[in-house]
Amino acid sequence: MHEEDFTEDTGRPSKTKQKEAMAELRDLGAELVELSVGQLKRINLPEEIFETVRECQKITAHGARRRQIAYLGKLMRSVDDEPIRAGLAMLRGESSAETARLHRLERLRSRFLEDEGVLSEIAAIWPGVDLQHMRQLRRNALKEKENNKPPKNFRAIFQILQELDQQDASPTETDHE
Repeated sequence: MHEEDFTEDTGRPSKTKQKEAMAELRDLGAELVELSVGQLKRINLPEEIFETVRECQKITAHGARRRQIAYLGKLMRSVDDEPIRAGLAMLRGESSAETARLHRLERLRSRFLEDEGVLSEIAAIWPGVDLQHMRQLRRNALKEKENNKPPKNFRAIFQILQELDQQDASPTETDHE
């Protein structure tokens, strides 16, 4: 009869599992404290957690900072941490879809620099693109490379492609929600 007392499942996590979960939330809070204000705003944190993170960033004393991070972990128990984890993963570049998208745009930029004919493909994907501006950026990027200058226009091409792709993706994302 005593064996049944030890094997009985109460349906709740063990104390060890609870402590591990709390430590994980504390570590997540510590990771948030290391981010810049702009990065924090991109994650879209609940107001109370955002304010606590900002307070913690101002604290320089080690013990006080540790206590504030522990408090932050305690606050995070009351919110859903999945959106926060997803936001951090996106900031770290761990989102495989985002990484694949960026690689696709980089390949498109490389092909465009090698062959101006790729511009017709770009125009087919994004009809609103300014073709004359893209040609000018391509010429300038090739001159920069030839003269060993900083790749300002090379980066500008990527930024334009990224903006076009994000504008294109925005309506489809809202359709699915």
